[in-house]
Parts: sequence; structure tokens; C-alpha cells
Amino acid sequence: MISRFFIERPRFAFVISIVITLAGLISIFTLPVAQYPNITPSLISVTTTYPGADAKTVQETVIQPIEAQLNGVKRMLYISSTATDTGMATINVTFDIGTDGDQNTVNTQNRVNWASAQMPEEVRRQSVIVKEKSSNMLQVIALYSPKGTYDSLFLNNYSSINLKDELARIPGVGDVQMLGELKYSMRIWLDSDKLAYLNMTVDDVIAAIKAQNVQVSAGALGDAPISGKQVFRYSLQTQGRFTEPKEFENIVVRSTSAGEQVRLRDIAKVELGAENYSSSGSFNGKPAALLAIYQLNDANGLEIAEAARKKLEELKVYFPEDLDYAIPFDMTDFITASIDEVVVTLIEAVLLVILITYLFLQDWRSTMVPTIAIPVSLIGTFAVMAVIGYSINLITLFGLILAIGVVVDDAIVVIENVNRLMEEEHLDPKAAAIKSMEQVTGPVIATTLVLLAMFIPVCFLPGITGEMYRQFGITISVAVAISSVNALTLSPALSAMILRPIDPNAKKFIFFRWFDAGFEKLTAGYGKIVSPIVRRTSLMIVCYAGLAFLCVQLFNHLPTGFIPDEDQGKLFVNVQLPDAASLNRTTAVTDRAAKLAAEVPGVIDVIAVPGFSILTGAQASNNALLIVCLKPWEERKKPELQQNAILAELMAKFNAIPEAQLSVFGMPSIQGIGTTGGFSFVIEDTTGTHTDRLQEAIDLITAEARKRPEFLAVYSTFSANVPQVFLEIDREKALKLGVALTDLNTALQGLTGYTYVNDFNKYGKVYKVEIQAETNFRDSTAKLRNLFVRNKSGEMIPLGTLVNIRTRPSPQYLNRYNLYSSATVNGMQRPGYSSGQAMKAMEEIARKVLPAGMKFEWTDMSYQEQKSAAGISLGSIEINMMAVIFALALLFMYLFLVAQYESWMLPVAVLLAVPIAFFGSLLSLYLAGIDNNIYTQVGFVLLFGIACKTAILIVEFAKNKYDEGTPLYDAALAAARLRFRAVLMTAISFLLGTLPLVIATGAGAASRRSLGTAVFGGMFVAVIGGTILIPAFYVLVQRLVNWTGGTGSPRRAPQSAEPPAPARNSR
Repeated sequence: MISRFFIERPRFAFVISIVITLAGLISIFTLPVAQYPNITPSLISVTTTYPGADAKTVQETVIQPIEAQLNGVKRMLYISSTATDTGMATINVTFDIGTDGDQNTVNTQNRVNWASAQMPEEVRRQSVIVKEKSSNMLQVIALYSPKGTYDSLFLNNYSSINLKDELARIPGVGDVQMLGELKYSMRIWLDSDKLAYLNMTVDDVIAAIKAQNVQVSAGALGDAPISGKQVFRYSLQTQGRFTEPKEFENIVVRSTSAGEQVRLRDIAKVELGAENYSSSGSFNGKPAALLAIYQLNDANGLEIAEAARKKLEELKVYFPEDLDYAIPFDMTDFITASIDEVVVTLIEAVLLVILITYLFLQDWRSTMVPTIAIPVSLIGTFAVMAVIGYSINLITLFGLILAIGVVVDDAIVVIENVNRLMEEEHLDPKAAAIKSMEQVTGPVIATTLVLLAMFIPVCFLPGITGEMYRQFGITISVAVAISSVNALTLSPALSAMILRPIDPNAKKFIFFRWFDAGFEKLTAGYGKIVSPIVRRTSLMIVCYAGLAFLCVQLFNHLPTGFIPDEDQGKLFVNVQLPDAASLNRTTAVTDRAAKLAAEVPGVIDVIAVPGFSILTGAQASNNALLIVCLKPWEERKKPELQQNAILAELMAKFNAIPEAQLSVFGMPSIQGIGTTGGFSFVIEDTTGTHTDRLQEAIDLITAEARKRPEFLAVYSTFSANVPQVFLEIDREKALKLGVALTDLNTALQGLTGYTYVNDFNKYGKVYKVEIQAETNFRDSTAKLRNLFVRNKSGEMIPLGTLVNIRTRPSPQYLNRYNLYSSATVNGMQRPGYSSGQAMKAMEEIARKVLPAGMKFEWTDMSYQEQKSAAGISLGSIEINMMAVIFALALLFMYLFLVAQYESWMLPVAVLLAVPIAFFGSLLSLYLAGIDNNIYTQVGFVLLFGIACKTAILIVEFAKNKYDEGTPLYDAALAAARLRFRAVLMTAISFLLGTLPLVIATGAGAASRRSLGTAVFGGMFVAVIGGTILIPAFYVLVQRLVNWTGGTGSPRRAPQSAEPPAPARNSR
């Protein structure tokens, strides 16, 4: 017996535990800290610009050729794209979880190169950027001028020049984006009337700028090969690219033989302006530059955020006067607060477990044995986590919290049995420890193997669900394995060393006497309840069948979910004005909404980005984004200051803004999967016809969804009927008048749009030179008719004679999903409904109202939820994946028990305890209004193992008694009474260990309550129902074994049927 070795050599046992603890302590300081494991899919973004092009042109000439090549790239999950009427093209390719981001980038870049020949020349000149991207916005830094000294243009470019690159070099940063960026550009605002008067065109201006704003390599004097007398070498320098507006103003656009010159200043206004004026940013009502830091999927957010804060403090020293920064949006606040709350829960659980252990053992020496098992097991787990590359995250910490109540079980079994033998057989501590280990080594090993067996199949689950199960399962399995080693080595050694012989005449503390008296009555009552059930198994079968039926009914009625929505302290607001609303109108509405949001109690900061939509990720003049940052959780403990309450108040206040639709939603449950909370439902037109069909489908779905009780809000930013001005070119007339279509297109792009000419250098950066007509020449269709283009004869032809100008509806942007034209419906479920119920309702609506040729898919977090809930198809039958996993877990447990007991039937008596615990878990979730999500499912798996562990403690002793010759019924009753105290003690320890999870508040409370309620409710019912029915299960199964002709093991001669008295500690 291995335990005897350590009882004889206790220092050996101490060394093992000390080494395990030291390894864990060292590892704690090296492990990264994160909210979740690396469970975000790899996302590769392809972006480019087609200046002046509308959304349809961008989609047909840029996006479709690239998508055709990207489709089917290795391990791609889905592909989406957006084309805007500002000429932007964005294609996002989402890859499977666990794929290498660098390799995905290479594969994507190779396929984009294949499509380059099909793209317009102007797009190739702009360049096509392929890079790994993350939607995990970690921080938003606001650079602002407290006294208003600097404008938005200065703030944005100061940030771009001095901050952006410094932050981008921080390890783990995937990207630093400027929200509402106003990047420097040499803006040349053309006077189209003067151009026409001077018989000049946009092409003339472009040619002049290209010819004179050019970088020249002038060579050198005295460069080799040279004559032997040359003694010096001088590099030649000449005027290259211009840097100042005045230098551009002096560009000669036309020169005559008479010496007359037309310079750029004669026909245009030149200024150092912004490359794009389609969006801007503000912070608490002040102009601001907004830098959004995105982390890579496999990076550590806490380390990145801390490095960013340090870097900003370093750079702040060089800020000019009246310049400051703030970090209003920082997702690490939630991560830190969540982990802090979990650590507090961990400490609370440890203290509660120690308290209940002392209550039962009633002796500090005895209490030390299981108490020491807690730090050894928990701290030692960190060492294994470091070896296998895990982080300290919510999942691993949850595993450790639940492990607290489990790791003490084995030590409690040991010490309780040692105390029983010392009391009943009057053995000294060492002899009692040796005999105790002969009795409990089998159950300790069996219960450990059963728990480990539970997590073997779940470790092979794919995707997000699999990774979370894996980290939870391995964490708790390691802790349990260490606790078992501890129970077989340190616990018996400590028992032999520190326990003292029991004095039967010693007087206990009065509270303990009351407790023991009450417990003796409880044990006696327990025996009276168990006895008739053991002898009348038919009654037990009826009760059990009814319980199984209720399990099925509860499981079917329990709503499904994925990951609970948390109060993350941040809210997004999507502002949408009527189609074709100008940016000035949008900015005015956004400022008003920001002021209303700032008035709401619990709000601390408001960030505004007019001209940008968080839902599409695209710039649009009628859209805006508000980021509402809430006060810290410790300042929002009142119900009316919780996130959902603030969200409701914001929606009520925004009703006072009739000229816009404002939608409020939370952050995504997992950062990096999607940009907002709620669901994302994609409608696809597989026929490829007009976008009106998509608009009709969206209108039908949203109208039907708003009638359903499951939804708090349902909306879509898609609009196929944005008023657009369509220029129908009379090609025949243009050719007759000698106007080249390319000249006509250039004139339109350079005057009403903007044309990128070339570059200039300033402040160590390269910026664009762009030409565009002054605003007063492009503010109405009447002005369009007065623009001129030159024909081949040198005559100026009015644009109005060449084009038919009319208004027609057209989308402001176009989306595609998996190569089909698409539109996305976003929404949130109403409180009281789960995400699974909302998704099911949306699918029902879509099947009901979608016309032929339309289909739907899920994306972002909804895609992952659907994937996690997908079943296995066997012909026409689809089996739920979780049901398969649970079945496999039970199968592995059964096989381990078969090996343990050398019986095919006896393990059934143990496994029959599982439905009892499952019923309690389902009932508690149903009563608490919690859906069946990933945390509750993790709890189910653990609960199954713990229920079996409890059953083993009784079945193992009953089997030993029966093998010794005790009659079957008496053996079952004796085991029940004998192990009642140990079972109750371990169960209450586990229940109190999970209690802090059940009553959790603060950051991350929803996840903790989901897990805690599932486990606590299941264990509570398992303790009550399991301890009563397990002896009957054993009798039923053993009778079946005897009836089939096997006893399971050789039996000894019958002994006294009188069961021993229940164990008591006389201290």
C-alpha cells in the first residue's frame, strides 16, 4: 500500500507537496492574464479605395474579382464585404479558431494577387492592403484640447504623427485606427468657372502637378567611372516634391509664347487640409482625435493596455500646452474587475469550505488535513497550466473555484475515516491512518478516475465550446489529480503525525454538542427513510421514472443561450438619420444625443463619431456612433445604475429625437467576435437581382419581428432607396462633339469627386495631393450642368449638353456575404428571453416571409452559437451535440467503473445518481430564469462526476460489506449510515464553495451566476435525493447481478447484520 510508505516517511510526503506548491507559486507570476482563452477566430482584412466610385462600381470592379479568388481559401469560415459610395472596399475573411494568423494572411495575399489584373488601374495605384485584423477594440484614447486651443485637424495629425506609430509598435497590437480621422492632404480646391473661362480642364491641372511636384534623382559630380585627377564627389540636389501650400500655388499650369502664365493659385485655392471630411470625432463635447487600439487574437490584452498607458505617459512630456489625453474606453477595466471578483469569490469559497470542515471535524488538528489540501491542489494547478500554455482567465479560475469543494473531498474521506476508527476501535493515530487507507484508497482512486473520465470526451469538442470546455476540464482535472495524490500521501502522513488519541471522557464545546445531537437525529431519520426504500425498490423505480420524465420536460423547456450578456460598462449607440442626410445634419443630431446620454446617472464619458456606422464598419453621412462609457461597477451597485437599466433610460431619452433612429446595444460577449452585442442575421439574395428585393425582404422580416415578444429591438442599416443623382451620359453625342469619355470621367471625378494626383512629404510622413471643385460648384444638380469638359478641337463643352441628370434610389453601401448580395438584421432579445429563443424566432420569421431565391445565415457571435448548438445528422435524425458529449462522458465513466469493480452491472448503481443531480440543476436554472448556456453545460459535466463520486462512497462500502458476507439489504443500509456523515460533509463543503458564485454581483456576475446556479442546485438535490436512493440503486443492481448468475466477486462467510453506529467525533 503506497500510503503506508508515506505514513512511515512523512517528510517524503511533505517534500512532494512543497515541490508542487513552489512550482505553482513560480508559475503564477509567469502566466498571462486574460478574460478568456484564445477563442476568437482569425480575421484577415482586405481594403482598398476607388476614388470617386459609387458602391455598385466598387462592388463590381473591385470586390467581386477579389472574392472570386478568395472563396474557398484554406479553413475559411465565411467571407463578407462592404462597398461604399465613398469608394471604399473592405473584404473580411474569417478563419476557423486555432488557425495561424500569419499563414492565413499569406494565403489571402496570394489569392488577392491573382485578382489584381482584373482591378482598375486607379485601384492598383491606391494599393490593396491585406493584413490580420481584429474587431477586438481594446482601448480608445481621446486626445483633446481642454481650452479649445487646437482644432480637430491638428489633433488628428498630431496623434497620427506622434502617437499612432508608437502605440502600433507595442507587442500584441494588431492595429491602431483613427476613428473619424482627418489625415493631412494637400487639398486643391478648383474654381470650375475660372477653368472654363481659361479653356482649361482637370487633366491640365493634374498633368501640371505631376510634372512639377516630383521627386528627382539628380545624380552626382565626380561619380565613378572618373579620371584619375578627380579628387571629390558631390551629390546633386534639386527641388523635388513640394511641402508647403505656397509652393503648390506657384505651379505653372499653362504658359504661352507671349510669356503669360496661369499658376495654380489663379484657378484654385490650395490648403493643407484633410484627405477625407466624411467623419470626425469628439470626446465629451470637445473636438478630439480618437485612437482605437485593436489587439491580435492571441495577444494579452492586459499587457497591451498597461504598455499603452506607460507609453502615453512617456509621450505626454512632449505635448504642447493645452493638450491632454484620456482613455475613456478600456475593456481591460472589465477584464480586471471580473478577475478580481472571481479571485474574491475564490477566497470566500476557501474560507467557507474550511469553516464547514471545522464544524464537522470539531478539531483544529483534523481540520488542518483537508485545509492543507486546498492550497497544494490549487496552487499546484498553475504549474501545469504554465507547462501546457494556458492563461489565468475566467474559465480556468472558474475551474479552480469549483475545484475547492472537490479537492477537499478526498482529504475529508481520509480524515473522517481515521477519526471513526480512532473512536470506534480505539486505535492510535498511526494505526488508524494505516487501516483507514486500506479502506478508502479504492474509493479515492475510483472517484478521481470518474471525474477525470467525465472530461475526456469534452476535450475533443471543436470551436469555442471545445476550447472553453477543454480549459475548464483540464484545470479542474489537474486540481483533482493533485488532491488525490495529496490524499494518498500527505493526508495520511499528517493524520498519523498531528492527530491525538480520542479521549472518550473529553467534554465538547456546547455548540458542538448541540450540533452532534442534531446530526445523530438527522442520521437516525435518514436511516428510517432509507430502510423502506431499500426494501421496496418498486417504489423507488416509480419515483425515479417520474424524476427522469421531469428531467426531459425541463430540459426541453429550458431556453438555450451561448454566453451570458454581461454588464461590461460600455454601450454602443448607432445613430441613423434618413437616407441622404448630410454630415452636418448628422453631426447636429449626434451632439444632441451625446448631451442627453451624458445626463443619464451612471454615465461618465461619451465618445461621438459622426459619419461612421459601427454596424457596417463603413463611413456614411447619415450614420454616427456614440460610445457611452459607464462609471466603475463599485459606483453602480443600485439596480437603476446597472447596464440594462441605463440602456433602457437611454432608449427612452433618445425618443425625444424624432429626426433619427438611435439603437442602443451592449458589447459582444466575447471581444473579437463581432462588434456589438445581440444577434446578427444575414439575408442573402441568391438570384443576384436588384437590391429592391433585399429591401423588401428586410422590411418584411423587421416588421414581423417587431410583433414578436422575444425582441427588444430589431433593425437594419441597409437601405436600397437612398436618393442618388444619376448621370446618364449620351455617348453618341459626346463622340460627335469630340469629347473623349475618359476626359469626361476625369472631369467628373476631379470636380464632383476627388482625384488623387500624387504625394508630398511633411513631418516625416507621406501625404496625398488631391484635387476637387470648391463646395459651391458641387452642391446642386444645376451646378453640375455648368461644369465643362474640353473636346478634341479645344472647345469647352458644358456637361449639361452631354448628360441627362435625374434622381434615382440606390444603396449607399452594398454588402455581400459568402459571395451573395446581402443585408444584415441586428437585434437584441427582450429581458426574460434567451439568445437561443431570439435566434429561433428569427429563423421562423425568415422561413415564413422570405420569397423564393432568398436565404439566411448567421454571422459573428450568432454564427458561433449556432455552430455550438449544431447536432450530428444520422439520416433524417439529428442528434444534439451536447447530448452526444454527455453520453460519451457517461460511457467513459462507466468503463472506468467497470475496470474498478470488475463488473459490468455494478457501475450502473453509480451512474443512476446522475439524473437526480441533473434534475436539480435544471430545476434551479428554470426557477432562476437562467438559460442553458455554455457555463451551465460546463456545470452539468462537472455535476455528473460529483454525483457519481458521492454515489461511489456509498456503493463501494456497500459492496465491501456484501462481499464480507453481510446480507444485501443490511449491507446497503450499513453503508448508507456509515458514509452519511462523510457524504454530507463533502457535499456541504462543495455547496458552500459554490455559494459565492450563486449570489455573485459586479463585473462578470452573469457568468458566475449561471455556473454557480447550475452546480449548486444540482448538488443540493443530489445530496437530498441521492443519499436516499443510492442504497436502493445498489440493492436493485446487485439483485440483478445475482439473478443473472454472478455475484460480482467472491463472498466471505456471513457476519453480523447489525450495522455499525454512525461515525462521531468525540472532540
